[in-house]
Amino acid sequence: MRIVQTVVNGQAFLTFGQIYAESGNGRADFDDSFRGQHNGLCGAAIAGTLCLLTGLHTGHVGLVVEVHDEAPTIDETWEDIVEVSFRPAGDVTLAGLDGDRWKLDLEPIDYRVRYCGRAIDAGHKSEREPGDPPVDHYLLQFWPAPPEPDQVLKVTSQLAQDWHARARRMRPPPTPEEAAAAKASRDAWEAEQRRTRELEAWGGRLPSERIRETYNAFRLVRYDRPLLDDLDRSDDGTLVAVARWSARQVCTVAELDQMPWVADALDRMDHGVDEREVIQAPPGTFGPEGESFMIATFGGWDSGQTKPVQALLALQSPYDEPLDAALSTLWMAIGAYGEERGTEVVAKLREAFPRLGQPDGARPQR
Repeated sequence: MRIVQTVVNGQAFLTFGQIYAESGNGRADFDDSFRGQHNGLCGAAIAGTLCLLTGLHTGHVGLVVEVHDEAPTIDETWEDIVEVSFRPAGDVTLAGLDGDRWKLDLEPIDYRVRYCGRAIDAGHKSEREPGDPPVDHYLLQFWPAPPEPDQVLKVTSQLAQDWHARARRMRPPPTPEEAAAAKASRDAWEAEQRRTRELEAWGGRLPSERIRETYNAFRLVRYDRPLLDDLDRSDDGTLVAVARWSARQVCTVAELDQMPWVADALDRMDHGVDEREVIQAPPGTFGPEGESFMIATFGGWDSGQTKPVQALLALQSPYDEPLDAALSTLWMAIGAYGEERGTEVVAKLREAFPRLGQPDGARPQR
């Protein structure tokens, strides 16, 4: 038997009487570290983590950490001795809750771990001052060995007895079947909560998946929830007509429809010409080149100075499909009027398309 590595040989600063060996899974829950164990001094119930308890609450304790190539002889001078099994889940770090940290050079294999303590009760009762020598001391040893249940090899201190008794009283961890059932129940509850929240958000009735996946659909719920279903039932011709009607509304409220070049663009739009190609504002109409579109992208819909730019966006923005065009351009129209007038805009749309959602709903009323 030989010592392969001595990680710590001196003092360690800790708080809350806890030291953790962590390896990729983050810090383990304190109670869960001991569930199902016989010992309450070294928690190894969570894979890849050790939770080591000390008598001292805050301050320096004596600590030696060793890695052996085989099981070391038990040193009976230690008053409390336990053993657990441990397999690293990654790089291992030994650390207090708020204190020193050490890297443990452990391979990703199974280890047996022996944790020994001396003067645990005295350390628990002591009141330490900075610079005072440690009262309680600990030895942590690792060596390769196949997994086996944890063991209590020696008990002397009252505190260790209490910790062992507490671990044995704890509810054991769930079986794989119990854990799977609990997860299924939790997933079902969370799904029901999501559905309830979604129902409330969509006015008590879920729209189609097509509507839910369209970006601006949700914004229109508060103005006319049935409108979403009517648009969903509409054919592409109707949706294109709604988008063109909405774009014209934006230009009207922006007072651009009287400008010859905008009026021409609107007429071209109504005749199916791709306005992304044909509409061009005269130079200097809205300020330095590019400035107006930057304002529109980052400015609010309630800003009067951006309404002309909103109008151009309503005419020129590309859409993947007609439903997206109809919903997004209608939202632009509401934004141009002001969101507080959204119901008014939707009412005008209903008036223009009295048979929206029906086979002949594409014919707007003049």
